[in-house]
Amino acid sequence: MTALKMKIAVFASGSGSNFAAIAEACRLGELNAEIVLVITNKPDAYVVERARQANIRVVAFQSAAYKTKDTYEEAILAMLHEAGAEWLVLAGYMRLVGEPLLSAYPSRIVNIHPSLLPSFPGIDAIGQAVAHGVKVTGVTVHLVDEGMDTGMILAQRAVNVVDGDVDKTAEAIHAVEHDLYKETLNSLFSR
Repeated sequence: MTALKMKIAVFASGSGSNFAAIAEACRLGELNAEIVLVITNKPDAYVVERARQANIRVVAFQSAAYKTKDTYEEAILAMLHEAGAEWLVLAGYMRLVGEPLLSAYPSRIVNIHPSLLPSFPGIDAIGQAVAHGVKVTGVTVHLVDEGMDTGMILAQRAVNVVDGDVDKTAEAIHAVEHDLYKETLNSLFSR
């Protein structure tokens, strides 16, 4: 008897390469999950097109349309409940998650970050690593808390920095991200 598929919502702000990898893993049965909703804060992000091509519902929420961050997240929360999302999977979502979502999904919001946290949190982690001249950076999958990339670390994988080259280092990191995220999500969902 197969276990029921975990219902997940993916949050993304950019091209959606991690979303695409997760969607493909779900389609192939490599991840026992179903993406029930994609949330973006950028209506023109390429992830919108990727979600549409995969026949997955996508909704864009622009924070400027809401009076407060809480009302913004409460609107998102209503959509998540309607879709039946059990876990939130951040895949390049460039906003800090606030109290409404944290309270509704305690220890069920996961993020992937392109560094070996706690080193280089926040934006442009790859650029930070290259600028600091480190030889090794990597990828971290962690639970989300109220801080910026401060939640409990679930998995990490090291990646060598290509000396002075942000783009080549980013390529090396992206090659690792998709497998590490899939493996970590599988581990979480099988508990």
